[in-house]
Amino acid sequence: MIKGLGRGGAERLVTLAARRLHGRSLTVDVAYLLSSKDALVDELERAGVGVGGLDHRRSGDPRWAWRLAKLVRRRGYDLVHTHSPVPAVVVRAAIRAGTPLVHTEHNVWNRFRAPTRLANAATFARNDHVFAVSSGVAASIRRPQWAPARDWPPLEVVHHGIDEQAVRRGAQARAQARAELGAADGDEVVGHVATFTPKKGHHGLLTAVARLVATRLRLRLVLIGLGPLEDELRQRVRAEGLDAHVMFLGVRDDVQALLPGLDVFTLPSHHEGYPISLLEAMAAGLACVASDVGGIPEAVTDGHDGLLVPPGQPETLATTIDGLLDDADRRVALGEAAAATAQRRFSIAAAVERHERVYGELLGR
Repeated sequence: MIKGLGRGGAERLVTLAARRLHGRSLTVDVAYLLSSKDALVDELERAGVGVGGLDHRRSGDPRWAWRLAKLVRRRGYDLVHTHSPVPAVVVRAAIRAGTPLVHTEHNVWNRFRAPTRLANAATFARNDHVFAVSSGVAASIRRPQWAPARDWPPLEVVHHGIDEQAVRRGAQARAQARAELGAADGDEVVGHVATFTPKKGHHGLLTAVARLVATRLRLRLVLIGLGPLEDELRQRVRAEGLDAHVMFLGVRDDVQALLPGLDVFTLPSHHEGYPISLLEAMAAGLACVASDVGGIPEAVTDGHDGLLVPPGQPETLATTIDGLLDDADRRVALGEAAAATAQRRFSIAAAVERHERVYGELLGR
């Protein structure tokens, strides 16, 4: 169960895991709340995974909670795995006694709205096992004083991974990607893949780019994604005369094919769980500049396989990107180290194996 099936990190993790788990020893269904967020539905259905949207009016239909409770009871699932806090609260209340319940926490608790945080904490003991996507997320999960320690579920960190088979690297992949991006020889291409929401730091990135293009006339910023800030960001780009330097590509299903065309990947977020877009960029062998927040330092070793900058400091971000664009050898060294890290640590197969093992333990297999 997840809030939506757009192309965000948590949604892609659920999709990758469901595809790999379905048909092995399990039959997997995926239910999602926001039917308008359905970009990954076809991918799941092609893999034979059952998919159901609960908000049939494609709007904020409050009856989703009733539909979800009815679905869980009617299907009589042997195990339910939740990935979003609000639907998870409903599942915990609706699920029949004795049905194992697993939850994955993707975000730090202090980022939740107060009602969500309180409801999540009040029902959290109903979980039989909890995965956190990073140590930072795990550390944020606090047992309320009134909840007995014996009732609190086991908690472990499982870093999720990427689809290794989709990774593209090498000269041919780079040439094809740059052709698709319309990048000519001599263009300097910086890329960013994220939903257009305040936490992703788009405004700071535009401030950094405005500084960079004063001296780097052939710099191009590629923005991949959609979200509520898109119109605001487009207006700012026009107002500041950055149209020739900023490309909005929308949502793409070929992100990993486009990544090799970048010179630098950046993720200047204000907070993060464990971002898949960064893992994919590292796997593609890119020099990455990311904020030193959340689970990012668990993926990037500063100065070895990427560079970390403080969040909310566009001047530092600009200086760091500028330095990388001036130093091709360092970009290559960071990119090669990043690819090695990704190959060693960012396997979706390992995460799915751990999920399957926990499922088996809870089901008595």
